[in-house]
Amino acid sequence: FIGKQFIDVSGTTPQGKSIALSDYVKKNKVVLIDFWASWCGPCIKEMPNVVAAYKEFKSKGFEIVGISLDEEKAAWTKSLTDMNMTWPQMSDLKGWESALSAPYQVSSIPFTLLVDQNGNIIAENLRGQALHDTLRELLN
Repeated sequence: FIGKQFIDVSGTTPQGKSIALSDYVKKNKVVLIDFWASWCGPCIKEMPNVVAAYKEFKSKGFEIVGISLDEEKAAWTKSLTDMNMTWPQMSDLKGWESALSAPYQVSSIPFTLLVDQNGNIIAENLRGQALHDTLRELLN
């Protein structure tokens, strides 16, 4: 997907509001699209790093949009609270059958895409220090 334009999808927030990727992409300098689920061990393991990146770079134009592949709303919302994930989240609660992940051919999670101000995908699956280093380079 690197070098391609992002594909807009819309879903429902935990509060029942409809949001779309286009509500955030091109309005922020950089947006991380994060496909994850509450039952995904590697997703949960990586989340403290993502939370730290959000804290450090949000004020510099960084946004995250979480797209959950959960099927149970209670598990999804509990993870959001437990992990302190304060950025926009959406899901259709259809797990691997999600219409939100289908355009991106998501076959394993966590799966992330970094999108620039123009809507171009510039990186995928940045984790750990690589996420921080890339954001530092782009936003400082």
